[in-house]
Amino acid sequence: MAIELEASWLKVLRDEFDKAYMIKLRQFLKDEKQAGKIIYPKNADIFNAFAKTPFDKVKVVILGQDPYHGANQAHGLSFSVQRGIRTPPSLQNIYKELATDIPGFTIPNTGDLTEWAEQGVLLLNATLTVQAANAGSHQKKGWEQFTDHVIQTISDKKEHVVFILWGAYAQSKAPLINLHKHLIIKSTHPSPMAVSHGGFFGSKPFSKTNAYLKEHGETPIDWQIH
Repeated sequence: MAIELEASWLKVLRDEFDKAYMIKLRQFLKDEKQAGKIIYPKNADIFNAFAKTPFDKVKVVILGQDPYHGANQAHGLSFSVQRGIRTPPSLQNIYKELATDIPGFTIPNTGDLTEWAEQGVLLLNATLTVQAANAGSHQKKGWEQFTDHVIQTISDKKEHVVFILWGAYAQSKAPLINLHKHLIIKSTHPSPMAVSHGGFFGSKPFSKTNAYLKEHGETPIDWQIH
């Protein structure tokens, strides 16, 4: 696993890559590949969220848990899939909420959220890799320690960032975030099983995010995917 992090991220995260847990994680990934296991996303996309959303540009964080574990889906952005791939059920529900929350939003025919990332929406999974067809297979291998540090660093070094935490797992990261400096928006997860219990539809996270950004002198996010 080559570390080619965007420059502004490298400036604040450089020391993490020399720590024992990260060295152990790199060895784990190397061993997995040598054993012939298929790992998603591809190497070049593992740090795609950081490449597309430099530290200096972060306005919003949407926290996911694992990359998608199907072929050609994951490309390093939480909830996002590559163009030409069917929109997953959770993202379909996110689009449904957008259609009622943001006037004029039309549901796109792609699940590629790169346009959000390029506007300052950090689409961060807690675990950055996964074995093909084996959900959760790279949890508790070190990635969570790294991404917890990322969340803490954003909280400590930036102001007025919106953290969107869907579901119990994402919400467990709330203690890492300074509520005096940032906004946390919580609801149930957009996955089909979770939304059936209520709490996601009608939660209006996208308009709430933009209202907060405007209140603090930031350009709101254009949520429309083209």
